[in-house]
Amino acid sequence: MSTAPPVVVFDVNETLSDMSALGQRFSDVGVPAELAKLWFATLLRDGFALTVSGDNASFADIGADVLRRLLTGTELDRPLDAAVDHVLNGMAGLAVHPDVPDGIRALSAAGFRLITLSNGSARIAEKLFSEAGIRDRFDVLLSVEDAPCWKPARASYDYAAAAAGTEPAGMLLVAVHPWDIHGAARAGLRTAWLNRNGEPYPQHFRAPDITVTALTDLPAALAAEL
Repeated sequence: MSTAPPVVVFDVNETLSDMSALGQRFSDVGVPAELAKLWFATLLRDGFALTVSGDNASFADIGADVLRRLLTGTELDRPLDAAVDHVLNGMAGLAVHPDVPDGIRALSAAGFRLITLSNGSARIAEKLFSEAGIRDRFDVLLSVEDAPCWKPARASYDYAAAAAGTEPAGMLLVAVHPWDIHGAARAGLRTAWLNRNGEPYPQHFRAPDITVTALTDLPAALAAEL
């Protein structure tokens, strides 16, 4: 029987934060709400491409540029710069998913050290968790802003392990994104896939060690391994 790692490291965007509210921000400026998903997917694509090619840029900078390109030529209800600002400001107003507060508190009470590793901003994560009343449950909020590169590159997970004072094998990554699960597994972390939507897992990625449909199910899944 395996032993559950003592450090649980969380992805933030979509894993803990509910990004569905961004759709309303797109609607507010006069474009379809569905553009929110395209924006986020394109943002990640460009961030990954920079990482693979040996370059780096911040989530905020890439996000603003991608958004500006998506909105150019559309019928907006305000100037382009104002529309970009309105959508991006929505990131700071996101809430956590309903299962997050109880799941985080249960993991903390079980003795796990909790940290984050986000491709986004640590400042946004700080506000997100403070407003949810769970900031005190996290030891540290890490972002690739301070790491050598974006996830899912190995160096980003190595950075998190060093910051937590442990080895990659002493960490469990929790994420909704299969690409993050795959990258963490390749870096030597154990993994838990948070599959809230009941989607099939991509067969071309390394499979997660644990799969749960809600964060509140993770403490019991980890307890079963102790």
